[in-house]
Amino acid sequence: MARPTQRFPAPTLVASSNDLAALCDRLRAEPFITIDTEFMRERTYWPELCVVQLAGTSEVAIVDALAEGIDLAPLGALLADPAVIKVFHAARQDIEIFVLRFGAVPVPMFDTQVAAMVAGFGDQTGYDTLVAALAGGQIDKAHRFSDWAARPLSPAQLTYAAADVTYLRTVYEKLRDRLAAEGRLEWVAAEMAILTDPTTYRVDPEDAWLRLRPRSNNRRYLGMVRALAAWREREAQRVNIPRQRLLRDESLLEIAASVPSTPEELARARNVSRGFAEGRSGTALLSAIAEAKSLPDETLPPASRGNRDAPRSSPALVALLKVLLGAKCEEHDVAPRLVASAEDLDRIALGENDVDTLRGWRRDLFGADAINLREGRIALGFEGTRIRLINIGTSVKADPEVDPAA
Repeated sequence: MARPTQRFPAPTLVASSNDLAALCDRLRAEPFITIDTEFMRERTYWPELCVVQLAGTSEVAIVDALAEGIDLAPLGALLADPAVIKVFHAARQDIEIFVLRFGAVPVPMFDTQVAAMVAGFGDQTGYDTLVAALAGGQIDKAHRFSDWAARPLSPAQLTYAAADVTYLRTVYEKLRDRLAAEGRLEWVAAEMAILTDPTTYRVDPEDAWLRLRPRSNNRRYLGMVRALAAWREREAQRVNIPRQRLLRDESLLEIAASVPSTPEELARARNVSRGFAEGRSGTALLSAIAEAKSLPDETLPPASRGNRDAPRSSPALVALLKVLLGAKCEEHDVAPRLVASAEDLDRIALGENDVDTLRGWRRDLFGADAINLREGRIALGFEGTRIRLINIGTSVKADPEVDPAA
């Protein structure tokens, strides 16, 4: 079972507005606090915040966000206080909840999962792994999928929830000190810019279709997919159910291809009941289909990247870039996923220079050598069990001020 570090007392359950305000006043005197949330989303589109865990230097609190009459405004003020660093692990879903609740991203913020990738712990390192490696603790995962909306919360749930923020203090301090000694805290700050951007958490229904990755040269079909995905997103938000419960991906794609115009035709699609087809949602879906049919050609999305006429990167060059990426990340002990994605490598191989990987610290670590490899200025060789770079021309330097196209 997870055990909080000995310097922490038993967690306090906070279930009133006055107690929460007093807690937040105390925590605003801290240089940093650790935060986590427990929420339910299996049956809803919007996450239902159930519990917020907070830990300072010598106290840990479990805030019952569902307590009758509780006002969470003091928590919002604490999250917005620029004098207190908010430490999370894998913050994205927690931040989404706070943006929905308070309308702003907590600042300043530090994500130990991002820091762990910079520190060489691999891609998307789990909290339990970091706790074992850096805090000498053990997390009992038995309550990870508890019903956090049920009341009262059990002692086991409180213990589990507390461990998520008590061990996190040690994890943060050790990662922070390690990265400071290696001069890599700026790398983490660059990554945090994405997490602290409010647009990261805004869902634009018009972009929902991109998640489906339809590969087609038929722009009319792609326009229909875009329209139906946008409709599904708005409808799922309206009725507050998961988008897949409203209409599954495979059903949406089938409907976009068959373009039904009546409830009877709509009900023939897989997993679409006659009740749905004839009800309010089905009627709205048929209206969206009719509207999408009349879209002018110039408003339709372009053909997907699967278009045979689209430029394609050399698989051999992409493979070499991947080898180079692995070698450089092994040399510097950083997770490859943090440095460059598969799409980044494709774009570099195609000759593009406006790629994140070719800027900032990534350029120093990998980007400049990627350009040199692409342009034939360096080759890859072996020295023992390690890959080494062989200069065969004038190389681009790993200097952020140098034009990547030079």
